[in-house]
Amino acid sequence: MQNASWIPKDSQYQQRVQDSFARQGVMRTLGASLERLEPGAADIGLDWASGLTQQHGFLHAGVVSTALDSACGYAAYSLMPADAAVLTIEFKINLLAPAKGQRFRMEGRVLKPGRTITVCEGRAYALQDQKETLIATMNCTLMVVTERADIRG
Repeated sequence: MQNASWIPKDSQYQQRVQDSFARQGVMRTLGASLERLEPGAADIGLDWASGLTQQHGFLHAGVVSTALDSACGYAAYSLMPADAAVLTIEFKINLLAPAKGQRFRMEGRVLKPGRTITVCEGRAYALQDQKETLIATMNCTLMVVTERADIRG
C-alpha cells in the first residue's frame, strides 16, 4: 500500500498537517485525534460516545465517513507542497460491519499521489475487548488546491 520512497514536497509537512487538523472544528466535535502521521499515511482515532451514535448505539456511518475522509485527506496532504491545500472531490465507502466498539481507528493511505489528483484508500477499525474489527473501507480522490485565498491547508 504505502510506498516507503515517497518523500514529502514540504520538509515541514508534519507541523503543517497538525496545524490544519487543529483547525478542523468537526474533528474537535467528534473528539478525534491525529494518532499517526507519516509521508502518505495518517491515522485518526476517536472514542465511542453516545452523541456520535445512531439509533442502535453504533457509531453513525456519517461519523465513520467523516473521520475516514479526513484520514485520507491528511495522508494526501502530507505529500503536497507547502503552498497547497487539499479538497476531497469524490469518495466511496463500504460499510462492512456495525461500528460497535470502545474506540475507533481510521487509516488513510495514499495509493497514487499526483501533481493535481491523489488517490487514497481508507480503512476503519472498531476496537473492543482487545479485538480489532474492520468496519469500513473507503476509496477517496483528492485534489491539490493552490493560489486560492479562500482555501488554505
